[in-house]
Amino acid sequence: MFLYLWYCKFKDMFRGLKRLTKRFYVKWKLKSRYKWLQEERKNTEAESVCLSICRSLISHPTSKFLIAPISMKRYIKNEQLGLFIILEDRNISVTNHVYHYDVKLSERDWDRICTMYDSKTEKIREEYESEIMRQIQHSLRNIKDKIEKLNQTSQDISN
Repeated sequence: MFLYLWYCKFKDMFRGLKRLTKRFYVKWKLKSRYKWLQEERKNTEAESVCLSICRSLISHPTSKFLIAPISMKRYIKNEQLGLFIILEDRNISVTNHVYHYDVKLSERDWDRICTMYDSKTEKIREEYESEIMRQIQHSLRNIKDKIEKLNQTSQDISN
């Protein structure tokens, strides 16, 4: 009996230690990810300007977003500003009616822009989904009201 209790207690402690070790490993891996890939360097002026354009277009209310699932390209279109941006494999293409720029980003900046873009499209998806669900609930209430009215009229006729 004593051995069984000791085994159960040891098993729980081992799980906790294993979980703690995994957490520290993941945090260390995320912090050291970019250090192993390349030297830390400062962004060029073109990269900085391109990143700020992308950030401002992602947060702009009239921008439209599109994701191509097979090629993993991300598109941002803003008709009001006349800009079109394509995000593809660490490259950003900024197009206007007059000019076109291609800028290659570092892994760190690419991950940040993609995360910002993905969180924005996820927010739009959630709003879209909640709008759909509100319409469904409204129509279900209408169906329920129609059934209740039918039941009332059938009861009135039978009386």
